[in-house]
Amino acid sequence: MKKLEYLDQNVKIFQDDDFYTFTSDSILLSRFATVKNNDVVADFCAGVGVVGFNLYTLNREKISSLTFFELQSPLFNLCKENIALNGLEDKFAAVLGKIQDLPKEYYGKFSLIVCNPPYMKNGAGDKNLSETLAVARSETALSLRELIFAVSRGLKFGGRVNLVHRADRTAEIFSIMKEFNIEPKKLCSVAAKDKDPYLVLIEGVKGGKSGLKFLKTVYN
Repeated sequence: MKKLEYLDQNVKIFQDDDFYTFTSDSILLSRFATVKNNDVVADFCAGVGVVGFNLYTLNREKISSLTFFELQSPLFNLCKENIALNGLEDKFAAVLGKIQDLPKEYYGKFSLIVCNPPYMKNGAGDKNLSETLAVARSETALSLRELIFAVSRGLKFGGRVNLVHRADRTAEIFSIMKEFNIEPKKLCSVAAKDKDPYLVLIEGVKGGKSGLKFLKTVYN
């Protein structure tokens, strides 16, 4: 069922219970990302756009433009509707298609990319999910390697990527990032009280120097 959610007093988005709906992971990511003046931003694996829209509510004056990239047509259509709903057609755009096939016009374009990607490896997790949910939650249509390669293509030199992922895949994420010239620079773990971390928030810089900063654990 389609429903309206308010991210603040002025920004609202539609989402649909029949498809993937956002969780606290998206909000944590948008709060973790540091936006600089005149950032040209992309939201990869955007869904209906919650990460990008929430990032905008926190950084209205700093974002020069924001482009959403989404594979699944129902979510892409809702994202486009959300752009129009908030009257942001002059600043926001949405692109439908596989991130692996990132058009060349976007190579080296972005100073900041945010991404809440599928967490589960292909073949893992619940086998009874709908196709829409399966694509959103597992790497059936986009592997971690393909994602980070696309991020590297989309970032300009010195550009940053901020992503949220499973804590137990941190070493794998770092290895692939380095392979594609993205240096991990910040790490923040997310945990429930008295539990081990289950998520990580990571910032990487394309062409960055080595040196990783550990931030305080966020308890969710």
